[in-house]
Amino acid sequence: MSPIEVQARDEICRVGKSLFDRGYVHATAGNISVRLDDGYLITPTDACLGQLEPARLARLDAAGAQTAGDRASKTIALHTQIYRATAAFDPAVRCVIHTHSSHCVALTLSGAPVSTALGAELLGPITPYFVMKVGHVPLVPYHRPGDPAVATLVGQTIMRYAQQGVLLRAVMLTRLGPNVWHQSPAAAMATLEELEETARLRTLAGPTVTDLTAADLSALAQQFGCVW
Repeated sequence: MSPIEVQARDEICRVGKSLFDRGYVHATAGNISVRLDDGYLITPTDACLGQLEPARLARLDAAGAQTAGDRASKTIALHTQIYRATAAFDPAVRCVIHTHSSHCVALTLSGAPVSTALGAELLGPITPYFVMKVGHVPLVPYHRPGDPAVATLVGQTIMRYAQQGVLLRAVMLTRLGPNVWHQSPAAAMATLEELEETARLRTLAGPTVTDLTAADLSALAQQFGCVW
């Protein structure tokens, strides 16, 4: 086992415990994967992210066939689709995290999606750090957990936004939870934290919340290079 894989296993377990200890996941909900040069690591099916063991993580080859570890999470098809869809636009993506974060899920239950030219989204640009650290979060219509159709929809969504010059860091599965991705487990976790915190603020603010103005968004783009 290469040092890179050993480090990836340890980091998945560290991030999983951090998310569990702080309430971003509960029971056996959620999963984490890492893309290696020759395959993937993913948390096992029905595993508690607070009690992961590095040696028991599922190991898959580049084609997605499991080669070692406990049985892979049923969401592996979705994770691999995210890696494939982002490869042409954001090849540095190495980690995908899925949780059932409460405030994000609650917003999908309220029946008030944000309408945009590209489709329904979870949140508007209500805080500068949401714009800078997360960006657009498309809503994916409800499908049962593990439905293979979701992977196709998510892949198409990533491509559709990329063709409009928008690189996504997250999508929201209605009634289930967010999927976020980034260059490392730590970076993906930070994206998830910002997303869930923004959803919490949106819930607290209620229906009177307003988006940042066009001038505000322009200033963020000029200063930090973030495009909304």
